[in-house]
Amino acid sequence: MDPSQSHAQLISEPITPDRASFDAAAMARGELGVPSGFAWRERHFVVTGLISHWKQSEAENHAPGGERYYRKHCFRLTVDTGEIMTIYGVRRVKRGESPHRRWWLYSIETPGASTARELGEKRESSQQ
Repeated sequence: MDPSQSHAQLISEPITPDRASFDAAAMARGELGVPSGFAWRERHFVVTGLISHWKQSEAENHAPGGERYYRKHCFRLTVDTGEIMTIYGVRRVKRGESPHRRWWLYSIETPGASTARELGEKRESSQQ
């Protein structure tokens, strides 16, 4: 997607993934599996596509020269509203953090007019 055709908004708030909706194949490989849907601010979103996936690492126990640990698994995806969202899950919460805050909505991109028009055309052609 051309960044000039979208508007990204930083959110950084916890989300609640749908129960039992994770990618089991990814989890079998020891990775976090993207949920098929989630709730944020009392709204429900259905994941309609995965654009990209990456991991972010940090030094274990923040020690310099220590082993790297993949703490965050990030997913850039499309949802049923037509927006592009970046969510991430943490494998292990840090000491003192709530264990219920493992999944976060990082950002939302609102497609520009031309991208929204293309998405609308794709939806119309798939409904015919």
